[in-house]
Amino acid sequence: MKKSGLSPARAAERSIQKKYVKTIWNPFVGAVKRYRLLAPGDRIAVCISGGKDSFLTAKLLQMLQRHSEQPFELIFLCMDPGYSPQNREAILQNAARLELPVSFFETNIFAVADKADRSPCYLCARMRRGHLYKEAQRRGCNKIALGHHFSDVVETTLMSMLYGAQIQTMPPKLRSRNFEGMELIRPLYCVHEDDILAWQRYNGLEFLRCACRVAEKNAVSDDGSKRQEMKLLLREMKKTHPTVEKCVFQSMHNVRLDTVISYTRKGAEYSFLDDY
Repeated sequence: MKKSGLSPARAAERSIQKKYVKTIWNPFVGAVKRYRLLAPGDRIAVCISGGKDSFLTAKLLQMLQRHSEQPFELIFLCMDPGYSPQNREAILQNAARLELPVSFFETNIFAVADKADRSPCYLCARMRRGHLYKEAQRRGCNKIALGHHFSDVVETTLMSMLYGAQIQTMPPKLRSRNFEGMELIRPLYCVHEDDILAWQRYNGLEFLRCACRVAEKNAVSDDGSKRQEMKLLLREMKKTHPTVEKCVFQSMHNVRLDTVISYTRKGAEYSFLDDY
């Protein structure tokens, strides 16, 4: 990145408004509008894990808050599940660099997941989500914002088909079943991971890739290895089909129920034979 004389936070914001306006800012704003992710009076806990995706989500929402005609509140929440001192310090430094007033709270999730006999990553993910909802609700929030992006959506969709034998995707927003009145939103839903990486490199930012102490001691998780398979599969397919990711993404918006053999809605199963 060329030296601009701006602070790191202002430089990062300017790059979003100028260089990455078409690839990051516009898709972000488009998702917020298309999926109605924000409403006047929302109090949103932006959940920062230390990675590039959650930090970009926080910065984008902070920028939108300054210019939005509808008022909403933000708090930047970081759950410490048992980070090493070095990783916690790295999160604090990045938060300061991007001028994000992060608030920490502690849990023992890594310690609990480390004792799990099977699927520690699945257990960790479930526990993290519950703790985030609980803490956000305690602080008067009605929504939590996570950093899942377009590429996560496409990879999850393929994983569910190829490994789960079902058609299931990652929705842009979701009501909590266990925390009444709470909702999860994904503002990066239409932003590609490659563009997030480009923004990070351009601004000379270094974020945590994986701060999990359990993963440091064990082999990659099943979910992690399968997700990597999806990345490699899509990369190979794009050589002959450049828009394959877009097609997978759009397919989840264009489900033709008349041609589906069976589906489940709100716990009830339906078959094409019901109306045959």
